Amino acid sequence: MNLRILSILMAGALAGHVAHAQTPATARVQTCALNIAPRAQEYPWMSIMRWKRMHEDQLALADKGNVDLMFLGDSITEGWPRDIWDASFGAYKAGNFGIGGDNTGNVLWRLQDKRMARLSPKAIVLLIGVNNFGLCDENPEQVFAGIKAVVAALRKQYPDARILLNAVLPTGELAKSERRQNVVALNKMVATLDDGRHVVYRDYGAAFVRPDGSIGTDIMGDHLHLTQKGYAIWAGAMLPDVKKLMK
Repeated sequence: MNLRILSILMAGALAGHVAHAQTPATARVQTCALNIAPRAQEYPWMSIMRWKRMHEDQLALADKGNVDLMFLGDSITEGWPRDIWDASFGAYKAGNFGIGGDNTGNVLWRLQDKRMARLSPKAIVLLIGVNNFGLCDENPEQVFAGIKAVVAALRKQYPDARILLNAVLPTGELAKSERRQNVVALNKMVATLDDGRHVVYRDYGAAFVRPDGSIGTDIMGDHLHLTQKGYAIWAGAMLPDVKKLMK
């Protein structure tokens, strides 16, 4: 990953998980999960103008319609290093529809655009929800409602696609931190969305943590966003499931 992208992602993590603790509650969006809306808040690492530009670029990609493997999510999906992306998914006509800072409501808004319906993916890799915690102060139950709605929207819009539903990745340095425990509680609920046919839930979180449960900065530089090594781990863990879904 180049230094520019890494700096953007690192800044986003600080804005979402450190600086937000010092922001007055009245200045923060409190309900994001089911609020179907475009990005409405400026961040130093993601302006509304940049968000709109990325969305338009992704709509242009949808217009072409040549996407068999669709990735959907936030900055963790957006940030795939090109070399790992090409080596792992280049053979599958993969399209990246991740935008940094998105919550479930933002994704629901993006999906309802008629141009997105032009896509006909065989499989969809979904990872979303962590920003509902960090930028919206939502609890696991609220975040789950948002993820459930995204899955339902994908099933309706792309009925022939199989969804690889990722557990929200572990976040926070220590296993006993509140951030980590919120993710654990959320993923227990997300796992119930696996129907054994159209939606396949996978929790790859164990691949990113040390034996004591902590996360090293070699894998997540800010204990949230993946480094080059982190993406290599994610690709390696996920690729066998992607291959099965693409058959």
